[in-house]
Amino acid sequence: MEHNTITVNGNHLAFEPGETILEIARRNCIDIPTLCHLKNTLPTHTCKVCQVEIRGGGLVESCAAEATRGMTILTESPRVVDARREAIKRLLASGRHNCAAREMDAKDWTSFQLNALKAEDKEDLCPVWGDCELQDLAYRYQVKTRYVPSKECRYETERANPFIIRDFSRCILCGRCVKACREIQVNNAIEFGYAGDDLKIIAKNDSTLKDSDCVFCGECLQACPVGALVPDKAFRDHRFTDTKKIRTTCSFCGVGCQMDVFVQDNQIVKIDGADTDLAPNHASLCVKGRFGYEFVASPERLVRPLIKKDGKQVEASWDEALELVARTLSTVKSESGPDSIGVLTSARTTNEDNYIAQKFTRAVLKTNNIDHCARL
Repeated sequence: MEHNTITVNGNHLAFEPGETILEIARRNCIDIPTLCHLKNTLPTHTCKVCQVEIRGGGLVESCAAEATRGMTILTESPRVVDARREAIKRLLASGRHNCAAREMDAKDWTSFQLNALKAEDKEDLCPVWGDCELQDLAYRYQVKTRYVPSKECRYETERANPFIIRDFSRCILCGRCVKACREIQVNNAIEFGYAGDDLKIIAKNDSTLKDSDCVFCGECLQACPVGALVPDKAFRDHRFTDTKKIRTTCSFCGVGCQMDVFVQDNQIVKIDGADTDLAPNHASLCVKGRFGYEFVASPERLVRPLIKKDGKQVEASWDEALELVARTLSTVKSESGPDSIGVLTSARTTNEDNYIAQKFTRAVLKTNNIDHCARL
C-alpha cells in the first residue's frame, strides 16, 4: 500500500490524512514561522506569515492547508520570502511597533533606546523589546520600516487590574489571545469586537478585564506574540538583565503543573507554563500558579523555626523546635490518649510528604485523625 507522503524542501515526509502542512513541518523540525497560529486550536488566517509555495501552484497558508499525497512544498522560496516581508511590513505598520525602525539613522536609534531606558516608566520602548516574535521576524527577514503606523490607536492602554496590562496600540489582532481563552482554557472571557478600523479584542460588553468574566489565568498573556499583553509585574523592568529559566513543579495544589520560572538575582520575576506537549497542564496555568510568587522573596517569610516562650514567639534552632514538638505530642498522647491528637496536611506539599504524614499519624501517634483539604 502506497504511503501518504509530501516533499518539503527536498525531504520526503509521511503524514496522516487531515494533517496540515505546518503540523507536518514542525513534527519534522522544519521551521515555518507564524504569528497567529496557536497549537491545538483552529487557524485564524490573520497574519499570513506562514505561507509556503506549492510547486506548480501558488502560495497557501500552511497552518490551514491540509497535505495531499505528492505535494512538493518550498518553505523559503523567493515568492515565500517576498510574501512574508509584505505581511511583516503590514503588521509593523498596524500599530506602535518601533522596534525594527531600521531605516532610522543608527546614532538616532541608539540615542532613542538609551533615552527610553532612562525614563522611569520606559513607555517609549516596548516592554517586550528583545523578546517579541514580530521583532524577531522583522530582523530575520530584514524588513525595513520608518515606523509610520497606518493609523493612530483610538483605544487607551488598560491598567485597571493588578495582573495584565492591555496595550491596544501594539495589538496586531492575530487572535491568539482569543484562541487561548476560548479554545484552550474555555473561559470565553474575550473575543473580537467591532469591525473595520474599530476592530479590537474586547472583554464582556467591551468592559475592562476586572469587570468581565476573566479569571486572570494569564493564558492570553503567554499566547501574545507582541507587547499588547504584558504582566503588570517587575519583569518589565528586568528584561535587560540576565535571566535564568528553571523548570519546576507548581506547589499550589495537587495537580503538579509544570512551569518555567524566570529568576534574576535569586528572585522570581516571571512564570510561564512549560511546554505545550508536557503533561499534566500542557503549558496552562491558573492565576495562583502564574502570578502568585511574590511570597517567595517576601521579607516577612519565616527563615527560622519559632517556639513560644513566656507567651511570645521566639526564634529557635530546628533541633530545639523538633524536640519541643516531640515532647509535647508525647505528653498529650500519654495524658489524653492518641485520639486527642489530630493532623492536618496540605495539597501544597508533595504526595510523598503527605504519605509520610499519614504514616507518622497512624504508626507513631497511633491515631487515624488525619485529614486533608485541597482548598487553599
